[in-house]
Parts: sequence; structure tokens; C-alpha cells
Amino acid sequence: MELPIVLTAGIVLLLLFCVGFIGIKIKIPGVILYILLGIVIGGLFTDNHLLYIAGEIGIILLFFMLGMEFPVKRLIQVAKKIAPAGFLDVLLSLGVTTAICLLFGLDWITAFLIGGIAYATSSSITAKMLESSKRMANPESEYMLGILIFEDLVAPIVVAILVGLTAGDGVTGLDFSIIVLKIVLLTVFAVLLGTKVFSKLNRFCDKYVTEDVFILFIVGIALSYGGLALYLDLSEVLGAFLAGIILAETKRTEPIDQLLLPIRDLLLPLFFLYFGTSIVFGEIPMLPLLIIVFVWSIIAKIIIGIVGGKWFGLSKKVSLRAGLSMTSRGEFSVIIASLATAPIALFSSIFILASATVGIVLFVYAPKITNKIYPKKIKVKETAAT
Repeated sequence: MELPIVLTAGIVLLLLFCVGFIGIKIKIPGVILYILLGIVIGGLFTDNHLLYIAGEIGIILLFFMLGMEFPVKRLIQVAKKIAPAGFLDVLLSLGVTTAICLLFGLDWITAFLIGGIAYATSSSITAKMLESSKRMANPESEYMLGILIFEDLVAPIVVAILVGLTAGDGVTGLDFSIIVLKIVLLTVFAVLLGTKVFSKLNRFCDKYVTEDVFILFIVGIALSYGGLALYLDLSEVLGAFLAGIILAETKRTEPIDQLLLPIRDLLLPLFFLYFGTSIVFGEIPMLPLLIIVFVWSIIAKIIIGIVGGKWFGLSKKVSLRAGLSMTSRGEFSVIIASLATAPIALFSSIFILASATVGIVLFVYAPKITNKIYPKKIKVKETAAT
């Protein structure tokens, strides 16, 4: 007998609460546990359309709210400050990983897809770990958050390109140029809407932000611009992020955040749960490549911490601690992995779970490791001879 949809939804939410609560107690970010829960109950909810739609709305709201943190002026400032380290990150984490996959004989779209999965550090895992470990005031936190922000700017573009590339059987130079042109036009349109139209809606927001209907306006914008991106064969993540940039120009992001936060926190776990249900375990494909990509993904972030941290003005010790603390992969990797075919999806899922788990361990032990490598110098007081 099939359970009523309402009962099923209630059971799913209670299960998510249980694993999330366990995560709080044992200090493991919920992203990992939600995916594991999806794997466990996958046979019950595979291809559940309602679960998929709810999760999609959750991920759209996540990147919409992220985009609201970046008015156009701040976007330019952040990009300039962290750009050298950010481009090094793109080169090593995305570029070199893609090259490794090409050397193993993969086609360039699949290689780029795996490179995208290995690219972005998990913002949610890293930010929560910084907060829970009380390291937010440490000198490396500003640099780490800067890298996360840069990745948050680049990753939606990577996702959008991958959506376009994986939409057809073959991709020519012209096809790729059209994808890039669509991204540019969608971005320019968002900037113009934000600076020319929504920057003048301050009073409107102040007057109606407390009204019940206002949330329909905000969520409608997020879904519409995300949907427009999908209509153009791009990623809803990029569209949602750009919609957030549009709303950021109202300079009223705080009250809007307060409206959306409960909805996002309700729906976002369903995205990771749905991803977990889509994982079907079997023989691990391309195990040697998986091991090499996994090891390189950690080495790359450590190099970015050491070299980029030095460019940012950090000491060797603090730079190493930053690198060791940025190795977890999470939400963007999951989004990109959802575009993969079955064998690559399993490959990607194992990589993400392993990366997130090892990344958390390295984050916890980063201070001890750096203290071993760079021990504190004990100052010896010179005493005058008597």
C-alpha cells in the first residue's frame, strides 16, 4: 500500500531532523549526513518528483541569498582583492584536475565535469567549521572566506557551462561561444536590472517587507530568474545567484534574509537527500583516477593556502593552516555531480563523501599539524654575567 504524500513528507522531514540533530551533537555538517541518509533510503524515494522540486527550490534559495551578499560594487572589490589566489585556485583545482582526467583518456566534457567537482571548497562545511571551532577571529579566516567568495562567483559560471555542454551530444566551438554569450547577456541584464531598477525600490521594500505577500515577490524573482537561466539551457544556480545580485541593490538584504532563511533551511536538506537517493553503488569506476584526483584535490588546496596566503600577506604557518582547512568539497560538487551519467555520478559521489570527511578531519587537526611543522619559538632571555 502506497503511503499518502503528506505522511511521506512528514517522515522524511523527521528523518532529516534526526540526522541533522546527530550532526549537531557530533559536530559533523549536515550535508554529509543528508547525502548518507539519501543513500540509505534511496530505494524508497528514487525519482520522486516532489522531492526533486522541493530540493531544487532549496538550492535556488541558497544561491539567491548568497547573491544578495554581493552588490555590484562589493563584487568588484572582492574580485580585485582575492583575484591572484582565486585564479591560482581555478588553475590548480579545476585546470590541473581536468588535465589529469584527459591524460586518463576521458573526453574533455567528462574531464571538465570532474574538474568542476574537484574545484570548489564547500562554503557550508568550511563556514560552519570556522564558527564551531571558534577560529573565525583567526588571521586566516579572512583569506579563507575570500577564497570561498571567489569560488562562489566562479562556480555558478562553471555549472552553467557544464549544463550547456552536457545538454547535447556534441559541442562545437560555436556552441561553446553561444553558451558564454548567454552567460554574459544574463549577467549584464541582471546588473542593469539591479542598478537601474531595483536600486530605486528601497522605499517599496521598507513599506511592504513585513507584509505576508512580500515573500511571494522575493521568491518569485528568485525562481523566475533561475527559470530564465534554465530556459536558456544554463544553470538555475547561476540564475538564482544573479537574482540575488539584483535584489542586493535594494540595500535591504537583512530583512529579506530573515524572511527566506526558514524556507531555505526547510527545503535545502531535501536537495542533498535527493542527490543521495540517486546514488547507486556498484563496482567503483576508474579507481586509480579516483585516488589520484582525490589526493591531488587535497594537495591543490594546500598549495593555494600556502602560495595564495603569502600573496594575501599571511605568515607561512597561517597560510598552511588555511590550506589544510579548505579541502572539503560540498554543495557545488553535488550540483555538478548531478549532471553526470551513472558511472561518473558514482565516481563523483565517492569523491565528494571522501573529500568532505577527510576535509573535516584535516580542518580539526590543522592547528596541531601546523604547530608541529612550525613550532613556536621560545625566546631565551639573556642574563648579564655576574
